Amino acid sequence: MSHRLDGKVAIVTGAGRGIGAAIAQAYATEGARLAIASRTSAELESVAAECRAAGAECLAVVTDVSSGSAVRKFVGAALEQFGRIDILANVAGVYGPIGPIEDVDLEAWEQALHVNLLGTLYASQAVLPTMRAQGAGRIIAMSGGGATSPLPRFSAYGVSKAAVVRLVETLAEEVKDQGITVNAIAPGAVDTTLQDAVLQAGDRAGDLFGRIKALRESGAGGTPIEVPVQLALFLASEDSRGMTGRLISAPHDGWQSWDADRIQALDGTAWFTLRRIDPFTIRPLANGQP
Repeated sequence: MSHRLDGKVAIVTGAGRGIGAAIAQAYATEGARLAIASRTSAELESVAAECRAAGAECLAVVTDVSSGSAVRKFVGAALEQFGRIDILANVAGVYGPIGPIEDVDLEAWEQALHVNLLGTLYASQAVLPTMRAQGAGRIIAMSGGGATSPLPRFSAYGVSKAAVVRLVETLAEEVKDQGITVNAIAPGAVDTTLQDAVLQAGDRAGDLFGRIKALRESGAGGTPIEVPVQLALFLASEDSRGMTGRLISAPHDGWQSWDADRIQALDGTAWFTLRRIDPFTIRPLANGQP
């Protein structure tokens, strides 16, 4: 390992399983000290043990990210133990209710927004004072299906993930002169336990059911978990220095070859952002890809 995160303190939410657990383990291997959060104690302690086995100091706190007070308590505990926070990876997320909008459970729909959107907001707001005082920080959020195009029967997920991307873009502009970068990852179709909800929904999941069933049975159309994990490492490290306000597709955007010149060329452009397609956005893009 290159130990790209030596001396850094990283917070990872949703770290009990799936992509969140894999990101925490990758950060640990690269030298970070960690504070990890999840709702399930047994899963969280298992990941913490793996991080410690990799040589990392790791604080594990059972936390429901849909609660602002719980998130603030978690971030406070991380600050008390480590004295600083350099990286925040907001990974906690749920699909929410699956099915046609006309008959979804609205309480479950609202709860999905609390986890996916407000959970990201709560944690980001909580770390900002420390990052601002340090003059540096990396905030990473998770986008997903439905953020850039409709995802029928997954309205809570799609709406919340689109909102997360606009939150990322907005926050990036607010803190761009303070040494803090804010970016979002579209991880691709990774076969984690999150997909169990799709398989359990069956026909209510529409076209996505067949795609996830094929993914689970044969791996068809899937993205290896290492791909978004490596992107999360890239965004947390100096390799991505200066890049902010971007939505990066882990399997499709070729970020592995991006250097300082490429990153600088993105600055101030509409590339890898949420934008309405019209002559005003297409014309400058057509003049040359950075």
